[in-house]
Amino acid sequence: MFTAGTETSYLVLEFAMAELMLHQETMVKLQADVRRNTPRGQETVAEENLTGMMYLKAVIKETLRLHPPSPLLVPHLSLEDCVVDSYGYTIPAGATVFINAWAISRDPMVWEAAEEFMPERFIQKGAVMVPDFTGKDFNFLPFGSGRRICPGINFAMASIEIVLANLVYHFDWELPEGISNILRCLG
Repeated sequence: MFTAGTETSYLVLEFAMAELMLHQETMVKLQADVRRNTPRGQETVAEENLTGMMYLKAVIKETLRLHPPSPLLVPHLSLEDCVVDSYGYTIPAGATVFINAWAISRDPMVWEAAEEFMPERFIQKGAVMVPDFTGKDFNFLPFGSGRRICPGINFAMASIEIVLANLVYHFDWELPEGISNILRCLG
């Protein structure tokens, strides 16, 4: 669990930093959120400072939406024949079913400007809004759902929040000269 947790968490951090460097206006908003919620003179962002950082949580959710750490979720076995009415597909009993979280989170029927990095889509009236990433909203499944949901979801979110908050609290980030799209470098 710790190996999967560290690899996937650092991937989310890499993609978050890449998106922030590509979207400097978002970086500035995030830095303002983090610096506003961290007491003056405090050397590092502490866990207790994270509570009020709504924009930080929105940036992480948007990163998870565009770049889920496990694009294909744990496979499921169909126990009986199932018809997916809206698409007319029949899934026969005994079939292995893979859920493509990457495609779901970029579906233009669900997400406005689905390919754009827009953390604001997760903020409503000053609070981080649904969709929830704990598997209750099937339009957003970065951690899976049900019995197979990631057991390290709380550990992952806590580590990603504290590391990302400290990275933007202490440093101003920008793309290296000559690189216009760092996402291509990440795969």
